[in-house]
Amino acid sequence: MRNTRIIVILSIIIIPIAALVASFFPTTLAHLARFVRPESDTATSSATTVDKMASSITRAAPIVIDAVGKHTATVIFIHGLGDSGRGWMDAAQLWQSKPSLSEVKFILPHAPAIPITMNGGYQMTGWFDIVSDDKTLRRMEISNLAKKRSIGDLESDDLSKIKLNEDKDGIMTSRAYFHSLIQAEISAGIAAERILIGGFSQGGAMSILSGLTAPVKIGGIIGLSSWLLLNQTFKDYVPAGDVNKETKIFMGHGSADPLVRYPLAVASQKKLTELGYDAKMTTYPGMQHSACMEELNDVERFIVSRLQR
Repeated sequence: MRNTRIIVILSIIIIPIAALVASFFPTTLAHLARFVRPESDTATSSATTVDKMASSITRAAPIVIDAVGKHTATVIFIHGLGDSGRGWMDAAQLWQSKPSLSEVKFILPHAPAIPITMNGGYQMTGWFDIVSDDKTLRRMEISNLAKKRSIGDLESDDLSKIKLNEDKDGIMTSRAYFHSLIQAEISAGIAAERILIGGFSQGGAMSILSGLTAPVKIGGIIGLSSWLLLNQTFKDYVPAGDVNKETKIFMGHGSADPLVRYPLAVASQKKLTELGYDAKMTTYPGMQHSACMEELNDVERFIVSRLQR
C-alpha cells in the first residue's frame, strides 16, 4: 500500500513538470525533419568546451553549422526558454540548404541552466529569469501555466503602459554574450553588415535587444514569438550614434499564441516603430507558441534579402 502511495505522489509531481517543460519547445519543428537534409559532419557542438563570462556563468559552446560554400555571412539564432541550440538545427539546416544561403554559417547558442522563479526556483535553460508577482501585470513564457494574469488581457497596445518585473541583470549578461559572438565573427573576417541575429521567444526578445544595441551596424534582426525587453528604459542601452537605427527587423507571431500573447507583440512592434526603427511584423493566423513552414520560409526570404550583394 505504501509503495502504491509513493507511485501516485510521484506521478502527481513529475507529470505536471514534464508537461510544463515540454510546452516551451517549438514543437512544430519536430515535424520538419523530412524537409531537411540529415545533420552534416560540419555541424559541431562541444559540451566540454566552455566560455566563462565575466559574470562567472559557464556556457556550453554553441552549435556551429559551417557554410556549405565560401563563408561570407553569419546568422546567430537563439532558442527560447527550456530549449537548446539543438532545437533549431532542423530550421537552420533547412535555410542553409537553399543555394542562396550556402555561404552562411549558422551559430546556435545554448543557454545556461539557471533557476527560474516561476518554475519554483528549479533550474532550466534560459537567457534570463522569469520573475512574477501578483501585483505586476506579467507576461512571460509560462505566465498562463502558473495561472497568472496574461498580457493577453491588455486592452491597450501602448507598450509604455506595460511595466514588467524583468531580470535586468540576466538580460544584460546575455546581451554581453551575444555581442561577444557578433564581435568574434567580425574578428574572423565577416563584415558586420553580413551578420544577422535572430531567435524564438526569449531568444527573439534577446535578439531584438542585442541587435539594436550592438555597437556595430549588423545586417538584420529576427524576432519570432517575441517582444521588446526593457521597454521602459530601452533608449538607455542604445549606443551613441544609434548605428542600427535603420537595421531591418522581421517579427513573426501567431495570433493564437497562449504564452507570449499576441497583443504584446503588436505593442512591441508599435513601440519600435515609434522609436524610429524599421520593424515589420507578420501575423500567422491560428498559430500558437510555435513556428510553421510559412514562417520559416518568410525568415529565409528575409535573410536572403538582407544578404543580397
